[in-house]
Amino acid sequence: MTEEKTVKQASFLQIFLIFAKIGAFTIGGGYAMIPLIQNEMVRRGWLDEKEFPDLIALSQTAPGILAVNISIFVGYKLRGTKGSIVATLGSILPSFFIILVIAIAFSGYQDNPTVVRIFKGIRPVVVALIAAPMIRMAFQNNGKWWHWAITAVVLVMTAFLKISPIYIMLCIIVVAVSVTLYNDQRFRRKMHIRDIKDRKKEGKQ
Repeated sequence: MTEEKTVKQASFLQIFLIFAKIGAFTIGGGYAMIPLIQNEMVRRGWLDEKEFPDLIALSQTAPGILAVNISIFVGYKLRGTKGSIVATLGSILPSFFIILVIAIAFSGYQDNPTVVRIFKGIRPVVVALIAAPMIRMAFQNNGKWWHWAITAVVLVMTAFLKISPIYIMLCIIVVAVSVTLYNDQRFRRKMHIRDIKDRKKEGKQ
């Protein structure tokens, strides 16, 4: 799908309404928003299934709230800077008004047994909403054994060793840049050797 086609399909009103719907029904924070965004964007053809993990990675590494970062990136891809603003407003305004109403009307009910039971029932749903897209992306993108090895190591480091994701991301960035530079130099050296051999063959002829 070309970028021109994507822009024509996504109007500002559509972007706002879709992100408003996502923001209104997201329970559990930014990570619970991931399956909703993935479903809406991929179903409409605005994002490719293979693009989504890169989008999540960028949103996580960038400073700020995950939900807002995702909205900015998706909105910018669809309609540029104005699309980013519209998508961000759509995602945060429903939450803002809902929380405002809750703070005004229900601040005295947080210890009510019925309210407590309702939120305890919501928690497993939130966990499933967060886990489902992560598992799906793992199977879609971990094509090699070392991909799964990295996933397992990072999971152990964050879940059991309590190492900050900041340090893990910094290490991964350093390693990725180093490997990329090494492979680039290796490729250039190989091409240089091949060029020398070709010149020698031409000289002999």
